[in-house]
Amino acid sequence: MARSPALSVLFSLLLFLLVLGGCASYTDLPPGTVLAVTGSPVIEQEDVSVPLLAAEEPPLLDYVVGPGDVLFVNVNGRPELGSPGTTGGSTRIPGSRIDGAGNLRLPLVGSVFVAGLTVSQVQERLQEVFALYLNTPWVVVEVAEYHSQPLYLLGQFRNAGTYYMDRPLNLLQGLSLGGGMVDSANLRSARLIRDGQTVPVDIYELLRQGETQGNHWLKPGDTLFVPDDKNQNVFVFGAVKKPGPVPMPNGRLSLAQALASAGIDGTTDNEKHLRIIRSHSAVRGELIVVDLEQILRGKSLPYPLSEGDIIFVPRSAIGNWNQALGEILPSLQTFSAILQPFVQIKFLQDN
Repeated sequence: MARSPALSVLFSLLLFLLVLGGCASYTDLPPGTVLAVTGSPVIEQEDVSVPLLAAEEPPLLDYVVGPGDVLFVNVNGRPELGSPGTTGGSTRIPGSRIDGAGNLRLPLVGSVFVAGLTVSQVQERLQEVFALYLNTPWVVVEVAEYHSQPLYLLGQFRNAGTYYMDRPLNLLQGLSLGGGMVDSANLRSARLIRDGQTVPVDIYELLRQGETQGNHWLKPGDTLFVPDDKNQNVFVFGAVKKPGPVPMPNGRLSLAQALASAGIDGTTDNEKHLRIIRSHSAVRGELIVVDLEQILRGKSLPYPLSEGDIIFVPRSAIGNWNQALGEILPSLQTFSAILQPFVQIKFLQDN
């Protein structure tokens, strides 16, 4: 049965009077008192964003070879001069694998460094090398197997795994390799990870809103991660007894419930103004200041939280957001791996 707004207010009020008993004093209202539940407890709200990844020139269409790739080399149509073949599992692949040092081993000429060259450049390079041994040789090079440009699709893809790029791929093309996403995919928390850092691209806007401006080119070694929406949390830091994540049962949790779970530790004299960092996508969020006292005195409805919200309970009065962020930064760094991508990009990667 659905809980009425009045009961929700009463429940939150009772819950917090128990938790904050040592922090503040609230006088009981006379029997029969009727309070008007007015507006939102939010007293300050600011939209924030991070610059999108800069647009890049389209990469070369000609494939650039690297270690692990298998090349088929035909020299003058003579098999004994070209690729001797590479063993792949239980089968033999017609071609030669580029070793970890970037060299290609061929009969007659031995090792030739080819990593970082396009296929046409490899062909020209081999033709120069064979010209030292043969009169006017001709060489044809084809890629038999692609293994040097991995793309990792992790999380809620129908076909998650490691894929190898055989041509330049943009973000949409890379996502499509995974065969779509399962119903539990959390696109607002989806992220592109490059060189160990979350990249400012908005996968949610790209897929849901068709914002093609963010359809950037992928690079070898990129990881696309899409988490699920089953284990949702908010995070409470500052003057609380149990700082860290607080689960959201069925994706629902009010501010009062989250703070009751974390337990205000009694050292704060500023429980009136709490600060919330909210993420909307990897590049968009909000900074919110909430008047908790208004909720506790029954003057507003319970304030619902969103997945990934970061609630900061200051120990003393804080003048501005820069001061608040300075105090909360160590806690964010401790839990950085499980925070929303927006928080990682906006507040952690430059600190």
